[in-house]
Amino acid sequence: MRIIGLPGAFCQVARRPPVELTPRAQERFRWLSCWQALQERAVSSQGAAEVLGLPRSTLYRWKRRLEQEGPQGLDDRSRKPRRRRQPTWSPELSQAVLRLREQYPRWGKDKLVVLLGREGRQASTSMVGRILKRLKERGVLREPPRNAFSVGRRAPPRPYAVRKPKDYLVRQPGDLVEVDTLDVRPLPGVAFKHFTARDVVSRWDVVEAHSQATAHAASHFLDTLQKRLPFPLRAIQVDGGSEFQAAFEQACQQKNIRLFVLPPRSPELNGSVERAHRTHTEEFYEVEDVPLDMAGLNRALELWEHTYNTIRPHQALDWRTPAEYLKERHPEVAQLHQLSHM
Repeated sequence: MRIIGLPGAFCQVARRPPVELTPRAQERFRWLSCWQALQERAVSSQGAAEVLGLPRSTLYRWKRRLEQEGPQGLDDRSRKPRRRRQPTWSPELSQAVLRLREQYPRWGKDKLVVLLGREGRQASTSMVGRILKRLKERGVLREPPRNAFSVGRRAPPRPYAVRKPKDYLVRQPGDLVEVDTLDVRPLPGVAFKHFTARDVVSRWDVVEAHSQATAHAASHFLDTLQKRLPFPLRAIQVDGGSEFQAAFEQACQQKNIRLFVLPPRSPELNGSVERAHRTHTEEFYEVEDVPLDMAGLNRALELWEHTYNTIRPHQALDWRTPAEYLKERHPEVAQLHQLSHM
């Protein structure tokens, strides 16, 4: 005669007053009951676990928790680590990261590491990222609201013009500077044209705003470009906009600057200056309190241009600024006396 009895854990549960079980605990209790019932029918514990499709270790763990804690032990437990990593940085480093991020709110942890290094502070990129995360969780660091600027590209007709020859080589700063305009609309009914020039070798940028994108304005920007570039300007590449024709084209010819014009519907061929537009939009127009008068706006743009060329690290330049890149890689073409006074 065979006598079958329930395991002690199930008997203890039965003797306890009724407990309101969560659906998860009820499900696990049923799995344990089925597992025990199969073992009572001469099925091994491993075989019973395979029939139920559950690891035997899991079933034993549930059984142990049931014996030690009762039905509540079958509920889900927190997966929070028992030991959490404690900050290893100093309060001074945290304050330095906060100060730099508030000064340059759109610069990420990679650029901040470079700026900290210039101040003699050593920190890894991951550490700076954790510091930023902790500052945001504490509410100390808040992302600035975006200014309500509507920025978009014009779509003017592009007449046929001279294109850059396939055999034209770009090796030195000034061999090819891409120029383009951007429509900026800070308020309804208020719009102006933002001119950007980017040297494709050094990433040196020159920016200026005008009330309209005319050939006269483009010619004025050409003078500004030659004045602010720290190296000779040999060739410019533009789209087929009307502002880059007539007086602008004549000015390029008089200054002996080669002028290349893109084929229609090919903005990707001016990819460097297109990317520059995005940078200036995100890191200047959407962050700064931009003056609405042209004189004040251009003063602010000139300050931002100095920051961009001499302070902001560039990933494409191995985290150097354009000024540092020119001094290290092309000292023979850079006007170093200009760079040293920026």
